[in-house]
Amino acid sequence: MFTLVRGLSSKGMSRAFVKEDDDAVEDLPDRPVSTAPNLVTAEGLAAIEAEVARLSEDLGNVGDDRAARARINRDLRYWTARRSNAQLVAPPEDHDVVRFGTTVTLDRDDGRTQTFRIVGEDEADPENGTLSHVSPLARSLLGKAAGDSVNVAGHELEIVKISRT
Repeated sequence: MFTLVRGLSSKGMSRAFVKEDDDAVEDLPDRPVSTAPNLVTAEGLAAIEAEVARLSEDLGNVGDDRAARARINRDLRYWTARRSNAQLVAPPEDHDVVRFGTTVTLDRDDGRTQTFRIVGEDEADPENGTLSHVSPLARSLLGKAAGDSVNVAGHELEIVKISRT
């Protein structure tokens, strides 16, 4: 079915007739890709590759569901971009100071003790003990040694232990 539309398109061209498509799928905007270096651990790179493989398989199995295809394609573009600019960082050989890939145990000024591993952005899950290297806490810890203190968001934290895993 066609509908008569009077006026000009955004490019200044006349649009006399436009096809109506009731099942048209709106283009999904791309997921934002961080501008920070995409540092990853070996586990993080494996997870990215697994996600690309899963989405590629899903795309082959989605059939004619255009909305699902659009979502999968958007996510596949994101993960393919993340894989293409991933910078694999080898585990640190020492743990004298906090580095990407080290695990840090902190004593907080409220009496709690927390342990985090510094990882890539896509790997980060603070509730499960992993912290993105670009997070404010990780940035304040990088390069510090056991016994050093940092102040983050108004809280004093002391580094009590640094380990390789």
